[in-house]
Amino acid sequence: MSKIDPTARVADGAVIGEGTEIGPFCIIGPNVVIGANCKLIGHVHVTAQTTIGDDCTIYPFASLGTPPQSLSYRGELTKLEIGSGCTIRESVTMNAGTVAGGGITTIGDRGYFMNCSHVGHDCHVGNDVIFATSATLGGHCEIGDFVFIGGLSAVHQFTRIGPQVMVGGVCGVRDDIIPFGLVNGQYAVLEGLNLIGMKRRKFTKQRLATVRGFYQKLFHGAGTFAERLEAVRPLAGEDPAIAEILGFIGKGKRPLCLPAIEK
Repeated sequence: MSKIDPTARVADGAVIGEGTEIGPFCIIGPNVVIGANCKLIGHVHVTAQTTIGDDCTIYPFASLGTPPQSLSYRGELTKLEIGSGCTIRESVTMNAGTVAGGGITTIGDRGYFMNCSHVGHDCHVGNDVIFATSATLGGHCEIGDFVFIGGLSAVHQFTRIGPQVMVGGVCGVRDDIIPFGLVNGQYAVLEGLNLIGMKRRKFTKQRLATVRGFYQKLFHGAGTFAERLEAVRPLAGEDPAIAEILGFIGKGKRPLCLPAIEK
């Protein structure tokens, strides 16, 4: 059975999963669904049409499903979906979506969100991400699996960050970041590949060498970036990571984060 502290306020209509603990002074809205074996430690606020998966731990003063910080919002009931196994630390905020943006903000499984990090409205965040202290997403961002965003870094609205990217601390991310990229700097620039992350994902030495060779040709070869991009397209068949990077670039509608030499 679920365990609800007598000081908590759980509205009629809310669904609380088996084995879930709702700690002191939590406020749970009427359209909220919380999965099994979650733990809301205390002073957690969950509202809107928010769904939280199983086995999540949410620390004090987190605020989930609050209205989108958008001037277009007119009080509509919109959604926030959080996957299973997430850890959401103190004072994290995650906003529900807007009607214009599709009406939903989504968070994948096993995310670790450190204190004061923020996910804006209509963002779509993948699995196994880590947001360090005060990492912030503007609205409509797309974040791939296994992404790490450093402390005090901010991502501009509508920006895409591919899978397995590492963003350094205190970065302003204004442009799309290729999968497997490593970015750093006050205004983020591409510094190379996230080799540590790739090794953790079991890339062999041969695969690393192949992808690094492709990266060098694309970002540091002769000619303009457009010319180099056209020249490396035939390399898509050499490794799935190369195909993923080229596919990501092909779908882009915003500027691409490039090395400093390309700025």
